[in-house]
Amino acid sequence: MTQSVDTAARERLQALVGTWTMQAGPPDGPPWPGNAWVSFEWLDGAPLLIERWHVDMPEAPDGTAVIGCDGVTGSYYQLYTDQRDVQRIYAMSLDGGTWRLWRDGLPFAQRFTGRFSEDARTITGRWEIAEAGEPFRTDFDVTYTKVDEA
Repeated sequence: MTQSVDTAARERLQALVGTWTMQAGPPDGPPWPGNAWVSFEWLDGAPLLIERWHVDMPEAPDGTAVIGCDGVTGSYYQLYTDQRDVQRIYAMSLDGGTWRLWRDGLPFAQRFTGRFSEDARTITGRWEIAEAGEPFRTDFDVTYTKVDEA
């Protein structure tokens, strides 16, 4: 039996591990009110990263995601679910200080690009959305600030 484990891809996920505050808002607009946080932790006994988030705004649902990678190709995937009972699968990349998520499909396509600061304690990102037949537009900007190493 041959090994099919790309440990380098899995090790890159460690950059996300911990608790982060989130500040989000419309492009060039004031931040949304309330507190928000996201945490990333390893699933006990498995090479999967569990992401949980909470936002003090009814329009922004709380949720959970599972992040893993293909042990042969090193490709990442995120399985997303939120309190509205929405489930989505995103392709993902994490390299060179840039974190990306994307999906095509109904009712709209989405993509996220986040860039780590030099000290890896801040991620500055943007979510974009594209309705059917329309070009991508900014949905919201978000900044993650690490407050705790898990």
